[in-house]
Amino acid sequence: MYEARSRDIVLRKVREALAKSAPVLPPTPDFNADLYPPAEDDLSVTFATNFLKNSGTFIYCESEEDFFDQLFAYKKEKGIENLYVWEQEWQTKLYAAGIHYLEDETNFLKQGDAGLTTCEALIARTGSIFVSGATESGRRLSIYPEQHLVVAKMTQLVPDIKDGLQLIKQKYGSKIPSMISLVSGPSRTADIEKTLVMGAHGPRELVLFLIDDIPH
Repeated sequence: MYEARSRDIVLRKVREALAKSAPVLPPTPDFNADLYPPAEDDLSVTFATNFLKNSGTFIYCESEEDFFDQLFAYKKEKGIENLYVWEQEWQTKLYAAGIHYLEDETNFLKQGDAGLTTCEALIARTGSIFVSGATESGRRLSIYPEQHLVVAKMTQLVPDIKDGLQLIKQKYGSKIPSMISLVSGPSRTADIEKTLVMGAHGPRELVLFLIDDIPH
């Protein structure tokens, strides 16, 4: 008797639901549309704004010569004695500019104050830096030192991640780097008691020297 009454209640609810008009369906989403609003015309402004939100240190350089001056001043201010540089192009340039650096790997893990690397692209939308293991800096120089210094150029700015990946594809063709990383600010974690700790899994500071190489 109880089961029959329960079945009647269920059937009545089904009939009532069928008697109602069908709900208005939402419009079909446009899966080709951008998820984020359009970026500003000046990608450098968008990038710098988002990069600073990610707790990065942004240093604008009017030229390559200005970069050397800015790097020299930053090293002095932060007391960086052991700056590691493994990319030959920048070793040559820093040597000519009179900026001291270390090029070998002796005691690198113990005394590496900072590492200077290049990058593949700068993502304006997220304020992030694309790095890969294909450069002479490899994988370690952007991870182990307390400070990760990046030198980049304005022409490496792109709106979105997909544009950065396209740059990498154009550069390397079918030989895509085995490690591609999107760096968004210094290493951090809040896993333990929701307390934010900087440098938990990598550098405590991320510093970008952006060289303006666009003709004016």
